[in-house]
Amino acid sequence: MAEQSEPVDEEVMSPDPELAEVEQEIEQDIASIAQQRDEYLALAQRLQAEFENYKKRYGKQLVDETQRAVGRVIENMLPVLDAFDNAIIHGIEGVSPIYKALVDVLQKEGLEVIATDGVEFDPNLHEAVLHEPAGEGDDQPMVSETLRTGYSWKGRVLRPAMVKVRG
Repeated sequence: MAEQSEPVDEEVMSPDPELAEVEQEIEQDIASIAQQRDEYLALAQRLQAEFENYKKRYGKQLVDETQRAVGRVIENMLPVLDAFDNAIIHGIEGVSPIYKALVDVLQKEGLEVIATDGVEFDPNLHEAVLHEPAGEGDDQPMVSETLRTGYSWKGRVLRPAMVKVRG
């Protein structure tokens, strides 16, 4: 018996040149679209990173400007604190509770009184306006009297303490 072979479809065996060309164009289009997608994704990621950096920079700048503004307000209040100090020194009654309340509020905002009692003289913190001779054994200049209170705010000296120095 002779085997009958089925006719072979020549189109399946040999691809149509037009169809191959269309498939190649589609593959090129897909590759081009994928490349554009990758470029747009990289651009979006760069823009996102730049925006995050901008937000951080702007936030830090806003905090710095706010702190400078508060520092100026506190610095402008120093004469008021001096007036309270003088009123207390001269024995005016009823001023101490108001002074304490004001100082407490300012200290919560970062105001610090510069230490002067029995401390070594520091030209960064103290302004020496009077000198007295040192006793024997005193080799370091020491603050002996405070003439005007000094203040710092968040680590920055607003006004040095005016002091009398022994040594």
